[in-house]
Amino acid sequence: MQTGVFNRGSVRVTVTVALVFAVLVVAGFAYRMSQPRVLNPYELKSKGAVVLETPRKFSDFQLRDHHGEPFTLKNLAGKWTLLFFGFTHCPDVCPTALAAAAKLYQGLDPEERERLQIVLVSLDPERDTPAELAKYVPYFNPDFIGVSGDKYVLLKLATELNVAFNRVELGNGDYTIDHSGNMVLINPYGHYHGFFRPPFEEGDMRLTWRSIDASF
Repeated sequence: MQTGVFNRGSVRVTVTVALVFAVLVVAGFAYRMSQPRVLNPYELKSKGAVVLETPRKFSDFQLRDHHGEPFTLKNLAGKWTLLFFGFTHCPDVCPTALAAAAKLYQGLDPEERERLQIVLVSLDPERDTPAELAKYVPYFNPDFIGVSGDKYVLLKLATELNVAFNRVELGNGDYTIDHSGNMVLINPYGHYHGFFRPPFEEGDMRLTWRSIDASF
């Protein structure tokens, strides 16, 4: 009789241990599935994202955002930042890039959006005043930031982040600005971390940013 009780107790313990183990396995699998997939450099490049082997520091700068507030290197610390250098009179490349950034941003979880900011750096300070940026940038997303400032400050910042641009006169006092189309990625330390190349596809951008964030 005692042997039977002992056997039943052993079976219960074995079943309980097996159930606990199964639950842990399922929970571990679910956790792994919920985590972003970390891509290798070749996979990142195939999807338009390039990560520098060593993130680069760059000089502080003094610009002004579309609320009229100062925008400096300190504003890039503590979260990821996507910088797109363009201008509000841009007919195609800039609105296309910002629309893609808006879709990327909207598709993130609320916690992820807290860790990422998207900034348009205007290369046209002559026309892109804070008031003009305030009308343009929030159209894509109210959380987006527009900044501009002294043309020499802009030139130094763009040069340090490998962004080329050039003012092109069109005649009759009109002009446009030719510029690089990459989105520059700044890490939470405020260092130049990499860039995204056009054409921008929101799904690929979201996948690669999550991978970069997870491996940071």
